[in-house]
Amino acid sequence: MLGSSAAVPTTERSCSAQLVYCNNRYVLIDCGEGTQQQLRKFNAPFQRINHILISHLHGDHFYGLPGLLGTMSLLGRTTGIQLYGPPELLEILSVIFRASETTLKFNFNFIPLEMKTKEVIFEDEGMRISGFPLKHRIKTFGFSIEEKSQRLKINKNAVEGSTLSNEHLKLLAQGKDFQRIDGSWVFYKDYTLPPPPSRIYSYCSDTKPFPALKSYTVGTTSLYHEATFLSDKKDRAKQTFHSTAAEAASLAQEIGARKLLMGHFSSRYPNTDQHIIEAKEYFENVEAVIDGVTYQIE
Repeated sequence: MLGSSAAVPTTERSCSAQLVYCNNRYVLIDCGEGTQQQLRKFNAPFQRINHILISHLHGDHFYGLPGLLGTMSLLGRTTGIQLYGPPELLEILSVIFRASETTLKFNFNFIPLEMKTKEVIFEDEGMRISGFPLKHRIKTFGFSIEEKSQRLKINKNAVEGSTLSNEHLKLLAQGKDFQRIDGSWVFYKDYTLPPPPSRIYSYCSDTKPFPALKSYTVGTTSLYHEATFLSDKKDRAKQTFHSTAAEAASLAQEIGARKLLMGHFSSRYPNTDQHIIEAKEYFENVEAVIDGVTYQIE
């Protein structure tokens, strides 16, 4: 967790940013002011980031992006980056880099987000990233990152006493059937264990509650949801298109998540004790995130 404050940074919390590690892939979600400093402070391998997801164009979610890209280039990066965000983001970056005469030494492939429902925006053999619309004052998107099993576990009882070689076992672990020299077939399902259910991390940045969000996040195992306000400020939350801790917890309960991580806290709160108390009325396994802490996705 790189940043968890709403609107403005505080002495304890930076602006919104998270670094997600999934199957040897690093994904940066949002890049508020000061993100590159947080990456350095917490010894995060920022040159290994290959995907950057920007939820929306309020400053506390993207003002750190031009500086981070510039620093990556200054330090010799040549590997390209996939950058996702509202279409206007490309125009903003172009103006900044042109006015400052900044030329990046690497390419970034910009994918504009325009979806009206949940859509897959990236997929490879290790993970799947989906985007979905949120309800905020400007065009805003949430994201889900789903891990994909890359290797199956060998069933030791099934292979015991067999003539399978190490090369055979590698093929089976990759989910591949193969034919022996004598013409007989070996099927991976006979020698491997079923893969565990995929873990799915969903990120819901600035948003007010709305019915379709449940369908966008169903299947999520660990949910990050903004909890800018407590319920005594529910009218303020509604007015500014934000959520309360109770509303975040209610969604986690409705979708059957295993864990709820709350963040994006208003600077009016000196601590998050009441957020936890309020959320636990609806959902038990909840944490108020802390900058610099790494959370395991359940």
